[in-house]
Amino acid sequence: MKSQAGSIWRTLLVLGIVSSVSVSHLWAQIPAAQSQGTQPVQLPLSGRAAQAGSVKATESPVPGTTSSVNTINATVEAQGPYSGSTRGSANRPFTGKLSLREAIERGLAYNLGAIGLSQAANQAHGQVGVSRSALLPNLVGDLAETVQQTNLKALGVRFNNSIPGLSIPTVVGPFNYIDLRARLSQSIIDLTAWDNYKSARENLHAAQLSARDAHDLVVLAVGGIYLQVIAAKARVQSASAQLETANALYDQATQQRKAGVLAQVDADRSQVQALTQQQRLFSLENDLAKQKIDLARMTGLPPNDQYEITDNIPFSPTPVGSLNEILQQALDSRSDLKAAETQVRSAEHAMAAARAERLPSLSLNGDYGVIGTNPSQSHGTFSFTGTLRFSIWKEAGSKATSSRRGRL
Repeated sequence: MKSQAGSIWRTLLVLGIVSSVSVSHLWAQIPAAQSQGTQPVQLPLSGRAAQAGSVKATESPVPGTTSSVNTINATVEAQGPYSGSTRGSANRPFTGKLSLREAIERGLAYNLGAIGLSQAANQAHGQVGVSRSALLPNLVGDLAETVQQTNLKALGVRFNNSIPGLSIPTVVGPFNYIDLRARLSQSIIDLTAWDNYKSARENLHAAQLSARDAHDLVVLAVGGIYLQVIAAKARVQSASAQLETANALYDQATQQRKAGVLAQVDADRSQVQALTQQQRLFSLENDLAKQKIDLARMTGLPPNDQYEITDNIPFSPTPVGSLNEILQQALDSRSDLKAAETQVRSAEHAMAAARAERLPSLSLNGDYGVIGTNPSQSHGTFSFTGTLRFSIWKEAGSKATSSRRGRL
């Protein structure tokens, strides 16, 4: 009887130790609640992350060739990514003749300025999804099989065995169990996450407006360069006609000199004028080639001047309006101004998110699953936890709020 009682006590003690170790490891599988709440989204120091580059129209006086009257020459200058493009000939074949419509379409499709801000808008759209995910339920599932052997002495468990005939093992196992579980986490009240989401939405709207402004700048750059190519081509034609006239006058002066009715100095003067017109023609032809190369670089074409432009756009006067009408039209249609206003609203929501770090937040975490040594001997278990998190003192949050107020 005594040996049977000792065996029973030994079995119960070992089972108790195994159960305690198993339960402790099962609790270790459940993810602990986050020690930190939702963090506010950081904004760049300037308030918005606009890419470098610009397109601007300038006017410069050009001295007249046949008179002392200067003319105003309007030019369009593209800098930064707006002056380049990706290679578009492979995706869209080119016939060697470029119209204004095709040039603008190619510019919108392949110009680096439009592509860069379009990618920024896609990135902002992804950030909206990330911010929205913090407000939606998060449901995951996992299946785990654990095989374990535990050294009790290594864990600090010591037994003073004073019962004769009873030996307590220091190593428990190996034993195994299977755990199939679904876990749910949901933010109930989190003003920081909500303000982050509103800030991301405003940032997306601003990125879309910036992309629209980039499209307008691409149209301005490509259309302006196309008109400059037309103007340069007209100058070349005019210089070519003037060169023909100068050559004709030089031939006439040479014949008159041979006939003895013209002085040599007058013949030399005609030759100098012809050579000057020839040099001017070479300069204008080089300028036309450079303008065509700039146009090709903006529209995804190979950077050369081996193509022809097909449209000849006539002059049309600019519609005249009052100053108030022009200002109102600019306020209604300028996408860059609307993007700046939207970025201000995004910064306001980001500052509100930083302030909301000091407010309490409520979240719910739970899981349900089955656990056992094998599927046939498994049993359902569950746990649900509601967490109320509140800030007692957070110096970094106060400094972050002051920093966002300064950026705004």
